[in-house]
Amino acid sequence: MSALTDDTLPVTPRAMRDEMIVFAVMAVLLAVVPFTGIYPFFVMQALCFALLACAFNLLIGYGGLLSFGHAMFLGTAGYVSAHALKVWGLPPELGIVAGTAAAALLGLVTGFISIKRQGIYFSMITLALSQLLYFLYLQAPFTHGEDGIQGIPQGHLFGIFDLSKPTVLYYVVLAGFLGGFLLIYRTINSPFGEVLKAIRENEPRAISLGYKTDQYKMLAYILSGTLAGFAGSLKVFVAQNASLTDVHWSMSGEIVLMTLVGGLGTIFGPVVGAFVIIAMQQYLAGFGQWVTVIQGVIFVACVLLFRRGLVGELAHLLRRSL
Repeated sequence: MSALTDDTLPVTPRAMRDEMIVFAVMAVLLAVVPFTGIYPFFVMQALCFALLACAFNLLIGYGGLLSFGHAMFLGTAGYVSAHALKVWGLPPELGIVAGTAAAALLGLVTGFISIKRQGIYFSMITLALSQLLYFLYLQAPFTHGEDGIQGIPQGHLFGIFDLSKPTVLYYVVLAGFLGGFLLIYRTINSPFGEVLKAIRENEPRAISLGYKTDQYKMLAYILSGTLAGFAGSLKVFVAQNASLTDVHWSMSGEIVLMTLVGGLGTIFGPVVGAFVIIAMQQYLAGFGQWVTVIQGVIFVACVLLFRRGLVGELAHLLRRSL
C-alpha cells in the first residue's frame, strides 16, 4: 500500500532542518502547557494516543502494512503494567518495562503469524488476533472482565518523582512521548527506514535487490507494537485503570482515524490527528453518541477533500517536509 503522500519531499539537509525546527517548537509548546491553564489530563491522554498513532504510522506510512489490530498492543501493555503495579507491587519504571516487554513479545508472536500475508489478508489476520485477545481478556481472572483493573497506584518513578502530582506526571509522560517520537524519527531516517520505504513502494523490486523483505517488515511490526505498548503503559498512569476499551476493535479504528486525519506517511501528522480526535471526544462529550457521527463526517471530509491529511496538505502547500 502506498502512502497518501507520494509527493513528499526527499530527505535532504534542508528537510531535516525543517523537521527539527518543528520538533523544537512542538516540544516547547508542550513543555509550557502546565503554565497555561489547559486541563493536563486531556493533554497527557492526547500525548499517549499521539505516540500510539506515530507507532502505527511507522508501520503503515513507511512500511505499507495496514494493521487493524494495534489496539491489542495498547491493551496488553496496559493490563500487564496495571497488574504489575497493583498486584505485584512493582515500582513504576519496572511496571512500564513489563508492559512494554509484553507488547514486544506479542508483536513477535502475532508478527510470526501474520507478516507473510499481503494486503487485506494481513489486515484481517491482525484484526482476528486482536479480537481473540479481546475475548481472552474478557474471561481472564486477572483483568477483572468488564470492570477492568481500577485504582492503580502511581508511585514514585525511580524512587524520586511522585507521579501522584499532576505536573510531575505530565512531564514524565511528555518525556516518554518525545523519546518515543525521536526513536521513530531516527528509524524513519535510517538505512532501515529507507528499505522500509522501498518495500512500501515496490516490494518485488526490493526483493530483486537482495533485501529479505519479510525480516524488515517483521522488525518494523515488532518495533511498532513495542512503541504502541509503551504508550499503553504510560496511559495506565494517566487514567489509573486498564479496561477492555483499549483492546476493542473500535480502538484500532480510532488509531487509523487519527493517522489519516493528521496525515499518513508524515512525521507530525499522527500527533496532530491524535490531538484533534481526543479534543473532539473531550469537548464534544455532551453530544453523546453524536460524537461518533461527527468523527465519521470529519473522516469522510478528509478522504474527499484532504487526501494527504491536515499536515500532509500543509506540507504539500508549503513544499516543506513535515
